[in-house]
Amino acid sequence: MGIGAQAASRLRQLRTAARRLTWGVADQGMSSISNFVVNIYIARTLGAAQYGAFALAYVTYSFALNASRGLATDPLMVRFSGTDLPTWRRAVAGCTGTATAVGLTAGSLVLAAAALLHGPARLAFLALGLTLPGLLLQDSWRLAFFALGRGGQAFINDTIWVIFLLPALLLLRRSGHSDVFWFVLAWGASGVAAGAIGPLQSKVVPRITSAGAWVSRHRDLGPRYLAEGTANSASAQLRNYGVGLILGLAAVGYVQAASTLVGPFMVVFFGMGLVTLPEAARIWRDAPRRLPSFCVLLSGALALAGLAWGVILLVALPRGLGSWLLHSLWQPTYPLVLPITLVVMGGCVTAGAGTGLHALAAAKRSLRAMVISSILAVCGSMAGAALDGAVGTMRGLAVSTWVGTVIFWWEFLTALRKSDKAAELDRFWRGRALGRHGGSALPHLTPSEQVPPVQHRADPSG
Repeated sequence: MGIGAQAASRLRQLRTAARRLTWGVADQGMSSISNFVVNIYIARTLGAAQYGAFALAYVTYSFALNASRGLATDPLMVRFSGTDLPTWRRAVAGCTGTATAVGLTAGSLVLAAAALLHGPARLAFLALGLTLPGLLLQDSWRLAFFALGRGGQAFINDTIWVIFLLPALLLLRRSGHSDVFWFVLAWGASGVAAGAIGPLQSKVVPRITSAGAWVSRHRDLGPRYLAEGTANSASAQLRNYGVGLILGLAAVGYVQAASTLVGPFMVVFFGMGLVTLPEAARIWRDAPRRLPSFCVLLSGALALAGLAWGVILLVALPRGLGSWLLHSLWQPTYPLVLPITLVVMGGCVTAGAGTGLHALAAAKRSLRAMVISSILAVCGSMAGAALDGAVGTMRGLAVSTWVGTVIFWWEFLTALRKSDKAAELDRFWRGRALGRHGGSALPHLTPSEQVPPVQHRADPSG
């Protein structure tokens, strides 16, 4: 292939990647509108205690969402990205059926928990439990469309959610139903409506009866991704519950308000995540030597963007933005902005390694990194809460997040060295070193230093 043809091919690849990224950010933006609107509306309308109850319900939803993704959509993204349409449809029927089954199970547990609670927390959990199966189904459609490379369909589905949500919130305001139950129910029911549109878009009917077969077929990935997502969500849940027990629901509200302030940046973060995992899986399949650079660039770009957003918040909140968004909550929330910016940046640097581990299907290593990082996050944030209140919570979380970043990158680099394509990667980087230094050969390697044949490499998940 000539230089001109290579340049044209690379340009087409860049255009395709840019289009996927644009749809990823646009879709995540539309998805985040519903969450952001409800967060801000409850914070402005109901006060810290009911907002804290909503935060507990929302982190429980996130817990169930990560469990669904681990069992259902993560294996789909790793193994069925860029497949032909018939293969995709067969896979999606089992994937979405599994997500629905997880939603039914989790919804039942949430309703049981609601029966044991009281006050605003009981109301929030009751509304969540009623709508959770449809919410998890809706999320599975989004990721399934991105696995196929049809981000526009995911965008349409999330737009439907927002179209249903905004009139519902307006109706609540006019009817005077101003408590956390009705707000969570309106948010959840709108997501259920969008989930019901998915089969019409995809021409695929979810098969709940295939959930067992799907989990069994991907048992090398699904259970580990489930444990990984559960560890991450459990960490967030334990942190919120711990802050509530140590400092009270109002402090949970302040922490949730700080998370809401970084929400617009998280649109970019999660939007890129919808695209980068399928893209990383394609790179590892077609051009594995590009994967390390891809992961480093992903981490660096996200971290710089996260820093920029944190600076904007630090400057803009005291100049009227804080009062406009959060009313009286903004002043106790403002000291949390700097540490949560550091938390976000640490998560951004981790994202490149995490994406690489998933592309390698190194589920054992990514699980190990996530479990250790989650334990550190709980310990750090709880110690910080005991020492310095809500601000201490975020400072402890920031420190533990950056320690977790080191762990993730160590596991990713080790997985690369032990992958079945390690010899190809090593030859590539040795060739690059030759090109840079102008040498005719690398220094002679002793037998113990030479790269063994590919077939003798260990499993990257080991």
